[in-house]
Amino acid sequence: MAPRTQEQLTPEQVLARFDAGPKTGVFTDGSCEGNPGPGGWGFVWVEADRIREEGRGADPDTTNNRMELTALIEAYRTLPEDSQVTIYSDSQLCVNTINEWAAKWEQRGWRRKTGPIKNLELVQELYALAQAHPGVELTWIRAHDGSRWNEYADALAGLALA
Repeated sequence: MAPRTQEQLTPEQVLARFDAGPKTGVFTDGSCEGNPGPGGWGFVWVEADRIREEGRGADPDTTNNRMELTALIEAYRTLPEDSQVTIYSDSQLCVNTINEWAAKWEQRGWRRKTGPIKNLELVQELYALAQAHPGVELTWIRAHDGSRWNEYADALAGLALA
C-alpha cells in the first residue's frame, strides 16, 4: 500500500464491510505515514475464510517498500516449509522482485544492471525464504478493491501505526 490517503478501518470494520476475494491464502501489506516516516506491516493467513494466524509490527522510521518486504518476510516465516498456499501482496514491486528479478540479481552477485538494489538485506532474506518454501506461490492482488483479506492485512498494518 502507498502512503495513507483513505479512511483507516479496523480489522473488525473490514470483516463487517467486505466479503469479496479469495477465501484461502496469506495476505500481506505494508504502509507508511510519509515516505520515509513511521510504518507498519501486517499479514493474515486464512483457510476457508477463517483466520489461522496473523501478525503485525511497526518501525518508527522506515519506508513503504521496507514495510511491504517485512510483511512478506514475516508471512513466510510463519509458514511451514512444506506449505502449499498462495501469498497475496498488493505490492507489484515486491512480487516482481521475488518472482522475476531476484534470481538474476543473485547470479550477478546481488547487483542490478542499473545500480545498487534498494533494501538489499530484506530482498535477500525474502528471496531465501521464498526458495525455502517451493510450494508457496507469491502473487499480486489489487489494493483497495474490496478483497476482504487484503483489506484486513491493510488494517493490521494501520493498527501498527496507531
